Parts: sequence; C-alpha cells; structure tokens
Amino acid sequence: MRSKWWIIVLSVALLLAVLSPLASQSPDGLERVAIDQKFADKAAEPAFTVIPGYAFPGIDNEAVATISAGLLGTLLLFGVVFGLARMLKSKHEA
Repeated sequence: MRSKWWIIVLSVALLLAVLSPLASQSPDGLERVAIDQKFADKAAEPAFTVIPGYAFPGIDNEAVATISAGLLGTLLLFGVVFGLARMLKSKHEA
C-alpha cells in the first residue's frame, strides 16, 4: 500500500479539478483585495499564457473548458513532481 500513495493523491487531485468549477464565483482573496484597493486594472498582462483564463481553448461550454484545463494542469504538474520524486529516489538509493 505504501508504494501506491500516488494513486490516492492523484485521485483526490483529479476529483478537486473536476469539482473546482462548482466553487464560489466570487473572486479569490488576492483578486478581491486588488478590486477593493482599486489596483486590479493596473495589472500587467502576462508574457504568454498556456491556458488563458483557466479555460481550455476551443471548448464552448465554460464549465467543461474549466474542468479540462484543471485536469490537464493537474496531470502535468503531477507528472513533473512524480518524475522528480522517482529521479531523486533513484539517485538516493544508488
């Protein structure tokens, strides 16, 4: 069971990515402060965006586009972290 911890972690992360569009439509804390303090409009545009607006491009349904972006981001991040952990573990054991 100990060696399969990643299955539980990945399952929870994917579940949260699917449920995230159902969360509050209110802005998050940082965005809310920027709006309240009247400096939100002064933010610079990013140099590039991988998934603009946290919605997968080309999908008309906003909820499905957001869920798709969340799933892709979760899988990519998990893959990078899992790969690094395996590399470090192999290096440590050698």
